[in-house]
Amino acid sequence: MSAAHRLFCFPYAGGGASIFCSWQSEFPQGIQVCPIQLPGRENRFDEAPFTNLFELVEVLVEVLSPYLDLPFSLFGHSMGAKIAFELSRKLKREKGIEPIYLFVSGCQAPHIPEANPIHHLPKKAFVRELRRYSGTPEAVLQDAEFMEILLPLLRADFTLVETYKYIEQGDKLTCPIWVLGGEGDKEVSVKELEEWGAYTSSYIVLRLFPGDHFFIRSTQTLVIKTISSVILGGVSHVF
Repeated sequence: MSAAHRLFCFPYAGGGASIFCSWQSEFPQGIQVCPIQLPGRENRFDEAPFTNLFELVEVLVEVLSPYLDLPFSLFGHSMGAKIAFELSRKLKREKGIEPIYLFVSGCQAPHIPEANPIHHLPKKAFVRELRRYSGTPEAVLQDAEFMEILLPLLRADFTLVETYKYIEQGDKLTCPIWVLGGEGDKEVSVKELEEWGAYTSSYIVLRLFPGDHFFIRSTQTLVIKTISSVILGGVSHVF
């Protein structure tokens, strides 16, 4: 594949690169989908997951730098949105480069803390809250043996998200931010999505999709069509 633009994709808590395994087939030629496999999951299961977002971003800058030779954009959902945002900031500060577009999905603006942190809860309460999020299939939640394997990763990811605190460090991003949300998302309000406008000197676009917090699964094709149209210059509606 001859790529003209790379789209680096970051998963939600507990998710791996496989979330994006079918995305490439739905993108037009020229856009290369690059799912990021974080430690502690799937083929990197034996590696310790990160619990500090800034430490993770430090490593990502080093690992991804050789692949930033083409125009690129970043996409992240929920936890992944915060990772993509801080990665964009660090690339700007240290490398003098930014993504062409930053796509943040299902995530409140960085200065808004998590309303009901769960990473510290005892096991039963933690699993109960995971069920409320609807991100982990019920069959998995009821598989005691598999949950024993999965819980450390989930707890690490929620620790990473819930202990993150935005730190003001100079200028805003200059790239546009596209903010994607679910019309029925009970975890992130429209107001919390709108607050992303404070983080770029360019513009933001807010686009809502049918579905709950995990609308990127239920409306995957529509999400991909939106992202690809933006990158190819087919969408210009400014919020």
